[in-house]
Amino acid sequence: MNGNLLSLLFLALCFATIFTSCGNADIATTPDEVPTETATPVVEKKETPAKEGYQIGDVVEDFSLENVDGKMVSLASLGADVKGATVVFTCNTCPYAVMYEDRLVELSKKAQAAGYPIVAIMPNDLTIKPNDSLEKMKERSDEKGFDFPYVIDADQSIFPKFGATKTPEVYVLNKTDKGFVVAYHGAIDDNHEEAEAVQVKYVEKAYDALGKGEAIDPATTKAIGCSIKVQKG
Repeated sequence: MNGNLLSLLFLALCFATIFTSCGNADIATTPDEVPTETATPVVEKKETPAKEGYQIGDVVEDFSLENVDGKMVSLASLGADVKGATVVFTCNTCPYAVMYEDRLVELSKKAQAAGYPIVAIMPNDLTIKPNDSLEKMKERSDEKGFDFPYVIDADQSIFPKFGATKTPEVYVLNKTDKGFVVAYHGAIDDNHEEAEAVQVKYVEKAYDALGKGEAIDPATTKAIGCSIKVQKG
């Protein structure tokens, strides 16, 4: 009887000891077993690059710039009868621009006949190119017999809107119900060195296509010339 009682007490003590040990024991966890939150891949949103200036089909904001005759010139001032305009960024000092001066005079006749008169804009900073001053522009205009406005982008606020980077650089604008729309952008022709060696007259091709209601091909070409001079900083 006593033996059985002692056995039962011993067994009870063992169970109590085991139960207490299991209840107080920490659960061992290896580093590999630590739950980790599954990282959601971060997908970088690629922003569409901002367009640098007007593209084909864009409506051009009108401007008002001083001409060599002292008058202000805008697209609206060209008259109600024009079909568009030919904006040419050029200057006195760039050798490329100088090579195109006589060609611009000839182009002006065809531009006016087609209904897309030329507006030449001088975009350079005068502290860098003092010979591109309005006074010097007037002298060049008189010397070459320019029959088109030769205006100055004095605060350099207009050429960045167009996205122009060279002199010379051309934008043929077509007049629509929305306003003046970019129809062609680039070079005047395919040979800046020799007028006699020109094979493709891009701007004149644009006039012809617009006159026929056809697509301009090519609508863009690479302008060859000097970089527009801007004060750094």
